Formats: sequence, structure tokens, C-alpha cells
Amino acid sequence: MSENEFIREVNDEYRRDRLAQIWSRYSGVFIGLAVLVVLGVGGWRYWQHAQAQQAEAASLRFEEALRRAKDGTPEDAEKAFAGVAAESPFGYRLLARLRAAAEAGKADPAAGAKAYAAIADDTAVGPALRDLARLRGALLLADKDDATALNTLQSLAAPTSAFRHTARETLGLVALKKGDVEGAGRWFDQIAADRETPAGLRQRLEIYVGLVAGGPVQVVEAAPAAPAAPPPPVVPDAPAPAPAEATR
Repeated sequence: MSENEFIREVNDEYRRDRLAQIWSRYSGVFIGLAVLVVLGVGGWRYWQHAQAQQAEAASLRFEEALRRAKDGTPEDAEKAFAGVAAESPFGYRLLARLRAAAEAGKADPAAGAKAYAAIADDTAVGPALRDLARLRGALLLADKDDATALNTLQSLAAPTSAFRHTARETLGLVALKKGDVEGAGRWFDQIAADRETPAGLRQRLEIYVGLVAGGPVQVVEAAPAAPAAPPPPVVPDAPAPAPAEATR
């Protein structure tokens, strides 16, 4: 055996001894880590399975609530969606809350706006969906000239807002309804200047601009209609007219 082979054999033996010492000292730790890994993977798989079952059950309850919304009253639909929101994972819970607010708004706009406000104030909801809730709640009360709703629409009409197109259109129509032609024109000008305005809104904008150009609408009270002529008097027992003589 050469010197190099002897040195390699000694090094191999030394490494085997060191590994044996490490295993005898830390074998319990290694086994514990292996058990933890197995338990962790098993727990993760079980959690995924439980989440899938909950999502499937929530989907069935949500579909049932949709059927009740289609066939029943808004009150029944609101209760059904509220039940889904109380017992479902986050995604279905949020969808159910939005639908419950929409159904509540059909019967009572103020109640629907309050439900949307609760979603908008929930910090667990993403910013885009919170803005959507603000928009839907404001739209329920915009026609009632509600100051809070109009302020919300104005904040959503900012250039960086994803819902600025709907907010600007609504504010312009509200101003036009109140006879504020100049205010309506300013909102419609913002819609026209925005390069990202949807094509459908641009088509409606032509009508809005025409209404603004026409100025305030003056409603004139119609004159009362003239009374109808009285029917001719009926003469009782009047003799029947003689028949005309037949021509020969």
C-alpha cells in the first residue's frame, strides 16, 4: 500500500468515526426533525382537504342563495346571503356580503348603503373591493341628493380611481337633473378628456353633451283643455223621418 492510499484510508476511517459520534449524540434530534417534517406535510395536506370541503359547501350554499334571489323576495335573498356570509370562507363570505347589500338596497336604499359602508370600512377587504362597495352604496343614494353619497362619488372621480368613469357619469347626471348645466358640463368634459373612457360611455356622452348644449329645460304648465261640447238633447217620442221616395 502506498503512502497516499494509507492516508486516504485513515481519513475515511476518521470520517466514519466522526459520523458515528455525531449520530450517537444527535440521533434523537434527527429523528424528531424527521417526525416534525412528516407531521407538517400531513397537517398541510389535511388543511388543504378541509379548505376544499369548506369551499365546496360554501359554493352550494351560495348557489342556493342565488336561486332564492331569483325566485323569492329581496328580503328572503338578503337573509340567505347573510347566512352564507356567516358560515363561509373569506372569498364566499365577501361575495355573499356584497350580494346581501345589493338585495337590501332593493327594498331600502339606506339599508343597502349601510351594508356597503360596512364592507368599505373592513380593512380585511382589498382596496379595490372597498372602493367598489363605496361606489355601490353611493349609487343607491345619489338620486336622493345625499351629501355623503355625493362626496363619496367625488372622491371616486379622481384621475387615479378605477371607478372614476361611473362616478363622473353619475355626478354629471345628478347635476343635470338638478338643472346645474354648468356643473354637469364640467363632469362630462372630464369624461371626454380621459383617454381611458370606455367606448360605451363615449357614445352616451354625445347625448349628454347635446343635453348640456340645450341649456336648462323649462317646464311650462299645460293650459287646461277646453270643455267638450254638450251632447245634443234627446227629444222623447220624436216622429221618425219619412222615408225618401224611391226613384223610378
